[in-house]
This record gives sequence, C-alpha cells and structure tokens, in this order.
Amino acid sequence: MKLNAIEAGTGAPDGVPLLILHGLLGSARNWGAVVKTLGERRRVLALDMPNHGASPWSEVMDYPFMAREVAAVIEHLGGRAAVMGHSMGGKAAMTLALTRPELVERLVVVDIAPVSYNHTFAPFVKAMRAARLAEAASRGEVEAALARTVLDRGVRAFLMQNLEGGAGGYRWRPNLAVLNAHMQDIMEFPAFPDGTRYGGPALFVAGETSEYVRPAYQEAIIRLFPEARTVTVPGAGHWVHADNPAAFMAAIGDFL
Repeated sequence: MKLNAIEAGTGAPDGVPLLILHGLLGSARNWGAVVKTLGERRRVLALDMPNHGASPWSEVMDYPFMAREVAAVIEHLGGRAAVMGHSMGGKAAMTLALTRPELVERLVVVDIAPVSYNHTFAPFVKAMRAARLAEAASRGEVEAALARTVLDRGVRAFLMQNLEGGAGGYRWRPNLAVLNAHMQDIMEFPAFPDGTRYGGPALFVAGETSEYVRPAYQEAIIRLFPEARTVTVPGAGHWVHADNPAAFMAAIGDFL
C-alpha cells in the first residue's frame, strides 16, 4: 500500500523528515497549514492514513497495520523520521515507536494517550453513512442530513471535509464500512509485553478543554515513554492544532 501525502520543504537542508498522521475521519489536508509552516525549515509530509483521504482502502484497520504502513514510508524516505500523530494517528505513531523505535527520531503525540477509550466516533460514521448522497443536489443538503444527529456545527464542518464531488454526485472519501467494523480496534490501544518502551524524546500535547489526556493516564504514558513530557495548549479542545494554532506551534516548535 502506498499512502498518499501532502508535502513541503523538499528543498530544506538535510535532516530527518517529519511525518504527520491525522486522526479518525481526518485527512492530510487538515494539516495543510502546519505542513506549510514547518516546511519552511525541513521536509514535512502529512499522510492520508489507510481508508482515509486519497490513500488506498484495506479490510484491515488496527494499529499494528497502520504502524507497518507508516514504517514503509519512513524506510522509503531513508529509514528515520520524526513522527507526529493526532488522536488515531497518535496511537499509530506510538505503536510505531514501540515496535520500530529505530525508525522514530522523536515523537509528538497530540491529544491522545496509550489507553483504551469508551467513547466512540461510531455515531458520526453512522450519520455519514445515513446521508443519502445519491439524492443530494448540494453540499448543503448533505450537511442538513448530518445535522439531524450531529448537532455540533464544528464537528459537522470537520466531517464535511470528507465529502467530495459536485452536482453530478457525491461520495465520502473514507472507507466508512471498514472504519465502522473496526471501531473497537481504533478505540483501543494494543497490549505490549512488559518492559516494552520507546526511549527517545517524546512530547505529549494536550488540549486544555479535552478529556483525552487526563492526569490518570500519565502512568501509562511514562511506563511506555519514559522520556515523555506533557504540555497543555490553553483554550484548545481535541483538535488542538485547529483550536489554538499559535499556541500549538509554539508548544511543538522547540521540541521539533
């Protein structure tokens, strides 16, 4: 599988590239502004994860699989990279660092912890699948269909970024059937043998109003990532980079 990417900084000075992994129902283009800014100093690639964006679809969708696909990209680039992942992408990045630490020069994990979560994106996937795209004459009609169950306007806007097409027909870019079937795998985090750890530099970035990185999760973080430190971005929820871009960039800048 060859993952799609958006890229910047191909003419930057030599050094390890930075890979950015988006979250569930996201895509590489959600990170376009970050790619452009960081690409002024280094080579940066934001990947479309499997079953998302313009990347190929697969019947498999768990973290070992995602980590293997990202590892293949790093090996193609030269065998070592800094990796930053948000939410689902953060779990994929952590899994990669724990299974192939030699490939990960440093790790940034955005608003997620190495734990299993009870909440789920399944209602959003259900709402997207229920929208009758074949009958829709405009994007507004599709959003109106989502609004029946997805009440938060910001979340609807996020989901609508996955819609492509026009009056001739619309389609969702993600493989919604497979994401729905593997939702439990996505909400969980793989179990690793005792003593497994990534000893490289690691930064965990939490949104101030998000509940994804709680103080109770610090033990799990430090057990697997003993060099980790955590910073909190003020005024930000789960989509930290979109909620407070300036503070997010400041938080990761020196570390990267």
